[in-house]
Amino acid sequence: MSSTPLVDPFAVPDPDQARVQREYTSLFRIAERHAATSEQRQRQVNPMLLAPHEAVRLVSFLLSGAALPVEGEPEVDRSDILAALSLLPRARAELDEVELGLLRMARGRGLTWQEVAFGLGLGTPQAARQRHERLAGRTATEEDEGAEGAEAEADADADSDSETKTGTDAAND
Repeated sequence: MSSTPLVDPFAVPDPDQARVQREYTSLFRIAERHAATSEQRQRQVNPMLLAPHEAVRLVSFLLSGAALPVEGEPEVDRSDILAALSLLPRARAELDEVELGLLRMARGRGLTWQEVAFGLGLGTPQAARQRHERLAGRTATEEDEGAEGAEAEADADADSDSETKTGTDAAND
């Protein structure tokens, strides 16, 4: 006899479990309909596995005409669009993690907040620092929180040291 628990069809579904299931189903649907053949898979970075951001981009490109469907490929329908929309939060979270990692590596390599702001197309070092803080808050896990606090203190110390040095240098001139 199976030990699979029965699901109460009248119980409110767990939102986290429902989102995970929708993400999986969405990736499978788009891959099956628009990345099933080698010709179709050539449109993506990894020709063997469709990533969430690629699925979103693929549906968007097919809808806009930036990518053309191959012969026999089904037209993008409402369910494909909903599947792509379901993947946006996952794709955004992955990009947030990549950006946060790049910001941390940039600071670790000695880039100033002014240089980071320039690279991001932001007007001020403060805007770059605030962006870093927002990303850190969105991507934080319990393990990261201690490290982020130490990193923020180190950044503040480095910034105050450079400001003090600049002020001292100016006074000596």
